[in-house]
Amino acid sequence: MGATTLTKPDTRSRVDDVGRGGNPPGGGDFGGGQPWDAYGPTVPSRTYKIAMWMALTAIVMFFAAFTSALIVRKGLSEDWVSTPLPHVLWFNTLVLLASSATLELSRRRLAKGAGSQFASWLYATAGLGLLFLGGQLLAWRELAARGVYLASNPSSSFLYLFTAAHGLHLLGGVVALFYVVTRAPAIAAGRERRTALDVTAIYWHFMDGLWIYILLLLTTRF
Repeated sequence: MGATTLTKPDTRSRVDDVGRGGNPPGGGDFGGGQPWDAYGPTVPSRTYKIAMWMALTAIVMFFAAFTSALIVRKGLSEDWVSTPLPHVLWFNTLVLLASSATLELSRRRLAKGAGSQFASWLYATAGLGLLFLGGQLLAWRELAARGVYLASNPSSSFLYLFTAAHGLHLLGGVVALFYVVTRAPAIAAGRERRTALDVTAIYWHFMDGLWIYILLLLTTRF
């Protein structure tokens, strides 16, 4: 029987493809089904969404702690005097609900390939977010004009605390929206994934629901 000659597999083309940022031979996956792009392996969209839900869980715990403090303080004290909410907060609620609607309209326009309308509705959402924050400043000015300050009584302290904490978190959402706005042309053209838009939408709708919860908490008598 003749000797069998063993040859070493040629892996140069595979290495060269990866080194140039291309897809490895046999498909766009490498190392367990991970997609590649021009800069190496891309992070799956679900990874960003999982990270966002983890962050939202931390926010829920943060506001749950404030809620527990409010309930205990209100139940054990005799000096609790309810602070009437500024009327502008109800207008703010409508603004925030409208911003969630415009954000969903933006996402639907993108899904239908209407890039210009997608960007327009996205701008509208960011503008409504800024309008909400401006309304919060007006609410605090109204409280101050009535002589209600952070240290006036326990009720006013929690009112300022909850609205300020929510406002700071919403400001982070506004920053994220403006980032997505800057990437809107690339997203609409298909040059970038819509992951940033979807993750921002999750956060924004959560802030909307959180605001409704805060209003119910501050207006409920218990």
